[in-house]
Amino acid sequence: MTMADQKNYITPEGYAVLKAEFDQLHKVERPGVVRDVAWAASNGDRSENADYIYGKRRLRQIDARLKFLYRRIDLAEVVDATKQQSLEKVYFGAWVTLYAISKDEEITYRIVGQDELDPSLGHISWVSPLAKAMLGKGEGDVLRVVTPGGEEEYEITAISYTVPAN
Repeated sequence: MTMADQKNYITPEGYAVLKAEFDQLHKVERPGVVRDVAWAASNGDRSENADYIYGKRRLRQIDARLKFLYRRIDLAEVVDATKQQSLEKVYFGAWVTLYAISKDEEITYRIVGQDELDPSLGHISWVSPLAKAMLGKGEGDVLRVVTPGGEEEYEITAISYTVPAN
């Protein structure tokens, strides 16, 4: 199943980031590049005109990104985690603190949409093996997840639908 075949669940924050990128490209960058290309084209021979060639290439990149963003925004199903029922269970948008049994450490992850991945912030996709193992579970539940390093065991120690205090 490809990204295009799946539901595009996304947090309100993630949706705002996609929309801001789309607007920046559509309303600011693309018009600027179009002006630059028009200016470069007016300078004559286009075959050796670096400004023209680079501008056209940049325009194609912007248009491809806009098309991708438009599809992702169009398919987006915004899920506001703070409005979910049964907040004692792990669902989309939750911050989940896990105790990694073999490593004797606690790690906090947030389950987000595929367009919001950011491992440096602990944001993992809802379709990842770890997130799938957590969904529907509660505090105290133990998960077994197959990772590239082998099978890992985690215990859910906390679930929050607001940003946890560090």
